[in-house]
Amino acid sequence: MKKIIAMLIILGVGFTAVSAQTLTPKINRTQKNQQLRIHQGVKSGELTRRETRKLENQQRVIQHNKRIAKADGVVTPGERKQIRHEQNRASKNIYIKKHNRIKQ
Repeated sequence: MKKIIAMLIILGVGFTAVSAQTLTPKINRTQKNQQLRIHQGVKSGELTRRETRKLENQQRVIQHNKRIAKADGVVTPGERKQIRHEQNRASKNIYIKKHNRIKQ
């Protein structure tokens, strides 16, 4: 009985360690904030339809790359760095497009 309990504990800890390697809370939070910024820009009229479409496409690419990084079960530091780099570029694009004084 003790062996069974020990095996279950080991399996539980192993599963937790594997799933923790695919968690991306900072990336998820950044992505959510960027979506909110885009939505706010549409609502306020700061973003045109074309600008919104470009920003949304950029967000889709980031989401796709995040899924690819998670596919093997481990998001490596290099993959995290690449995704953060893409998010930083997207953030800059959101700012530029929201502040370019073009109104619909």
